[in-house]
Amino acid sequence: MTPVNLLLIAITVLVSWMAFKNRALADRLILWPPAVDRKRQYDRLITYGFIHADLAHLAFNMITLFFFGGQIERVMLGLTGSYLTYPAFYLGALLVSILPSYLKNQKNPNYMSLGASGAVSAVLFAFILLSPWSIIFVFFIPAPAIIYAAFYVGYSIWMDRRGGDRINHSAHLAGAAFGVLFLLAMRPEIFQHFLAELSNPRFNLMGG
Repeated sequence: MTPVNLLLIAITVLVSWMAFKNRALADRLILWPPAVDRKRQYDRLITYGFIHADLAHLAFNMITLFFFGGQIERVMLGLTGSYLTYPAFYLGALLVSILPSYLKNQKNPNYMSLGASGAVSAVLFAFILLSPWSIIFVFFIPAPAIIYAAFYVGYSIWMDRRGGDRINHSAHLAGAAFGVLFLLAMRPEIFQHFLAELSNPRFNLMGG
């Protein structure tokens, strides 16, 4: 059982659904830098991750979180024996992943950001660190996790520099880095495990 991950999914779905129907709620939870900077509404650095632009945005993030978050929750519970580690990791990922965007746009009244993608990236890349050759499905196309990771990072860097698609690619990159570094900080020997796995390709479905 992965109760914390399921609870995070349930809360995110519920809050996002409420925000779809309540513009005032969405406006209060979204990351809007002037509200943080002038009104000291620091909670927005976390709450933005519990609302989404539309149903497709919500579904993509929550399906990914469902498949990978439970595995990371079990790993962290096994390493620490505490159910608090995984939610601390997830909420920390929301905060860290948005900080580059917030600092860059701190004085920009036209900037807003929402969605759990940064934290979901942290979860996904923590999984890839543990099981790099697992086969994952990207838009129903199977690919080794490490190959997907390389493409994902390269694409996100390119699109972040290019801009124009209204997707917060810097949050994806910061979240991915946080996921890897958090796990390595917990257990540095995981890096040796990653290298050993990398040198011994085994194509398992979802790390099974």
